[in-house]
Amino acid sequence: MTSNVYVAGVGMVPFSTPSKGALYTDLGAAAIQQALADAGLTYDQVQQAYAGYVYGDSTCGQNVAYKVGMTGIPVVNVNNNCSTGSTALFLARQAIEHGIADCVLAVGFEQMSPGALKNYFEDRPNPVEPFAMAMNGIQGLDPATPIAAQLFGGGGVEHMQKYGTRAETFGKISVKARQHAARNPKAVFKDLLSLEEILAAPMIFNPLTRFQCCPPTNGGAAAILCSEQFMNKHGLSKAVKIKSQAMTTDTPAAFKGGSMMQVVGYGMTDRAANQVYESSGVDPRDIPVCELHDCFTANELITYEGLGLIDEGQAEQFINDGGNTYGGQCVTNPSGGLLSKGHPLGATGLAQCYELTLQLRGQAEERQVDNARLALQHNLGLGGACVVTLYEAV
Repeated sequence: MTSNVYVAGVGMVPFSTPSKGALYTDLGAAAIQQALADAGLTYDQVQQAYAGYVYGDSTCGQNVAYKVGMTGIPVVNVNNNCSTGSTALFLARQAIEHGIADCVLAVGFEQMSPGALKNYFEDRPNPVEPFAMAMNGIQGLDPATPIAAQLFGGGGVEHMQKYGTRAETFGKISVKARQHAARNPKAVFKDLLSLEEILAAPMIFNPLTRFQCCPPTNGGAAAILCSEQFMNKHGLSKAVKIKSQAMTTDTPAAFKGGSMMQVVGYGMTDRAANQVYESSGVDPRDIPVCELHDCFTANELITYEGLGLIDEGQAEQFINDGGNTYGGQCVTNPSGGLLSKGHPLGATGLAQCYELTLQLRGQAEERQVDNARLALQHNLGLGGACVVTLYEAV
């Protein structure tokens, strides 16, 4: 027995740099309270909660939830690297879809440290090590350069080699990200940047300059999901339907195929997206708005193709034609994306849900995409997991 699943309410606090000193407990609790208020519900109506975060001790989810209410419900803590928030969403949807609960909370939050991501446990195997080893066999490994930039930059280099994509094309994605973020009061970086400024910034890993890498961020976001029966019973009028969703992990191709694009999750993206399109019957070319995982400009570029928004090898033309922004085929990351809105790892997937829910309600104000009836979400974490979600206005 399955039930349709709806997003009844969403909440998101403004993202900030770690220097602002925001505490994860405050960020997560505020996002939950916003989502409840948006849905017109109270915490005692929530039957389960899934709490996502990457950097924190066990049961941080309870510590956040208890600031909102202590009702004795199950609180499940989720850690799936950068796809943590959408994994919490995936689990919440499953609980409702299969009749286990009628009203479920998914919340994500992160209190990060300045600088590049790092491994906090030096006395045990690093789960990203197989990816670094695969990369070393393809392009080498520079111990002085952040590993994530090398991995995703390598995916961009492969695209350049295969299709002749130019370095400046990646920079154009950052130009677009800043333009979109300027319309988003909850984004971190709203100052516009020219292509010349982006390309002249310090090189992190060719072709990625500093402005083409997402920043460490503090933030929180939440969503209240419910069944159709619950929605109708409580007269929830702002609900958005989760039309289809899929989650994938890596196959041997990520490690044995000699492809950096595969190492950084292109195959996971392709398989998750195809599952969503097959189950929903939706053509990706008909989707007008998308929030995708632009941790680096290189990943946004290859993900256009991985999601099937365009054919393989067409990303540069898509960008040059403005197909990824307002007036084009699919407005990508109207929020500003990870590059400019920010990337608090546990909150990112639910922040994407927040943005797309507003878009489908017609409530995105200056960021509103015209005639948005379908919306696509893509959230990816090395290690690895990819969640693709298709939403529909009701």
